Formats: sequence, structure tokens, C-alpha cells
Amino acid sequence: MPPKPYRGRSRVIVLAAVALLTGARTYAQLPGEPIVFGDGRVTLGGDVSATYGCAHGQGIAGCGEDVGFFNYTSYDDSLIRNFRIDLSASVKAGEHISFLTEIRTDNLDTPQPYALYARIRPWRDRRFDIQIGRIPPSFGAFSRRPYPSDNMLIGYPLAYQYLTSLRSDALPANSDELLRMRGRGWLSSFSVGDPTPRAGLPLVNALSWDTGVQVHAATDLVDVAASVTTGTLTKPLVRDNNGGKQVSGRVAVQPVQGLILGTSLARGPFAARDVAVTAGLSTDDRSITQTAWGADIEYSRGHYLVRAETVLSAWRVPLVRTPVIDLPLRAVATSIEGRYRVVPGLYGAMRWDHLGFSEIQGSTVRREWEAPVTRIEAGIGYSLMHNLLLKVAYQHNDRDGGRVPTLGITAAQLVYWF
Repeated sequence: MPPKPYRGRSRVIVLAAVALLTGARTYAQLPGEPIVFGDGRVTLGGDVSATYGCAHGQGIAGCGEDVGFFNYTSYDDSLIRNFRIDLSASVKAGEHISFLTEIRTDNLDTPQPYALYARIRPWRDRRFDIQIGRIPPSFGAFSRRPYPSDNMLIGYPLAYQYLTSLRSDALPANSDELLRMRGRGWLSSFSVGDPTPRAGLPLVNALSWDTGVQVHAATDLVDVAASVTTGTLTKPLVRDNNGGKQVSGRVAVQPVQGLILGTSLARGPFAARDVAVTAGLSTDDRSITQTAWGADIEYSRGHYLVRAETVLSAWRVPLVRTPVIDLPLRAVATSIEGRYRVVPGLYGAMRWDHLGFSEIQGSTVRREWEAPVTRIEAGIGYSLMHNLLLKVAYQHNDRDGGRVPTLGITAAQLVYWF
């Protein structure tokens, strides 16, 4: 099943980029900072990004599409050909309560609430708050900065975007079924649950926030966040679909100026209730789980910024038929990225990424349950205005499996924010 045509979306992206550049020429008409009114009680902000990329590889003529689905976030949407609008609002309802929301649309599709929560601060002079609703993530470092204006490159780290073959609404009955889907996360199908082919899940979904309660506290040395949510890292939810809850948390310390060390943990059931029933489990069974651990480091000094992050995820699935799946199914993602500011307004950046998987035994072969992926991305960023950024990057993807094992992509992105 090939990717859906991009013709209509390509026009939208090109027109959006032209509109942003035209707006830059009449800069006084564009807001340069968040809009504040109502005696400081209401703050509006947002960002707009237009991204267009061309794939290069064997059998691709001219400016091709990402036929390897390396940058897809679903079967329909790719990060390298995307027009995104984010609008956020913060309303202070009193000294101790604020309401925050963010509405997002990709390629002018129906706007969706990315964030919608209440923030309660019991003490005015302490950095402590409780957040209720569709809340910011408590796991990982990159999940806190997925916005185009915060991302030094155009692509996302593999842990937060790349689609594995695992799904929450369908699971493999044995190891042979799982091995047949290696490198097919863009459209996988299994016999336990919904048999309709659909896109798989990333280790951590950076494009959707979960729903629940979060407690956050910070000092100059330590920053701590813990939450209980309806979904999991791999499958955030608004409405519960299995009766279970995920518990997650992150601790970050800043021992010296410019150095941040963080670690994260998360655990919860990720599969829908119908899948458990199809697998012969009870409706209240919570054994189909995702457990994840993360570690991250950031160091900045002068013109340099260096970041590294590792995410280890382990999934447990039902053992339905032989050959049984070796559990847990593990995946380890590691990314290292750096940025150097050459002159004011111009920087160069690079990211190295690898995503590896544990082995399972099939009927005839023993190999990784998913195809390992390595990605290298390098690019530059140039500030046309203080809040208008142009990025150009080249990305090389290499995968040990799938229909398209190797693909190069050149992309440009224009980002405006206020």
C-alpha cells in the first residue's frame, strides 16, 4: 500500500512558506512576542512551521517522497512534508490557578487539542505545582522540546518518532507473525485484535500528550515531576481503553551551570481491552505492559550545546501460539546531537541516532524482532528575524530490513513563533 499523494499538501506547504517570507518583509505586521491582555491574565502564543523534503535513493527520480516511511508519524503524516500551526493560551483564574491549552493542526486538518490542563500552585513563593488534564510529559528530555523552534534540526530522534510494528489494538500471536512485520511499522497487521493494517507505535510519542495528573517541584539544583495517566508513552490517550494507569516520572539535577543530568521511568498497560480478551485474558488483566527507562545529559558553554539521550523500552505481550515470543520485547534508542553557533544568527548542528531491538526465535531463524535503524542528520539554521528561522538539513537513514533499507533526504523548514 503506497503513501497517499502529497500533491495537495505540497501546495499548502509551499504557499505557507511564501506567506511566512512575505510576512517577514512586512515584519511590523507580525507579532514578535506573545500577546498579553486582560491586565496580564491572558497570554496567547504560537508557532507556524512549513517543512518540505525530497528523498534520494535507488529508483527515486527527482524530488521523491519518503518511500521508506522513516519520518512518518502515522500512515498519513510525515515530518518532512508538513505544515503545522500551534496556538497556545494561558488564562490566570487567580493567584493559584491557571488554565492552559494548545491547539494544533497539521496540513490544515481538523485542529486537535495538544494540551488542555489546569495548573494549581498552592504556594506563591515555592516552585511547586499540580497539573490536571492533558498534561506535559513526565518522561524524557526531547518530549519537552518537540516544537520546531526548539528542535535544532528538522527530524526527530528515533525514540520519539520512528514507528515500530507493535500496535495497541492488534498484537502478534507468535514470533513468526512479528518477524514478518520487521521494518513495516508504517502499516503492520496481526491476528490478535483488529486485523486491519494500521501504523505501529514509537517508543515514546512526542506528538501527543497524555491525560492525567502531574505533580512538579523544583529548586535551583533539582527538578522532579511525577504523573499518573490513562495512556502510556507509546500510546497516549484521552479516554481510558483498558482500565489501567501509567505511572511515570523524571528527576533532573543541575550540579553546575550549563550541565543537566536526567533520568526517567514509566510503566503501564498499553494494549486495548479488546486485545486482551481476544488473547484469552480477562478484561481486567494488566499484563500487556510497556516499561521504559531513560537517561539524558545536556551541556552548554559558549557557542556549544551538546545533548545525549537513551531510551530503553520493554513490552510484554500475550503468549498465544508457538513459536512463542521471547519476552520482554526490548528496544534501545540512543541519540547524540550538538550545535555550534558560528556567528550571531547562524549555527550548524548534527545528530546521530540508533535504534536497536532484542532477538526472538522464529520457526526457522533467530533475529531482532524489529529492523534496527541508524540515522545521521546534519544541517544549518539561519535567523531571518529574531523569531523567524530557516533550517536546511540532510538526513541519511539506514535500516536492516524493510522494503527500502537506505534513504537520503534533503529538507528545508521555515519556522515562525511568537
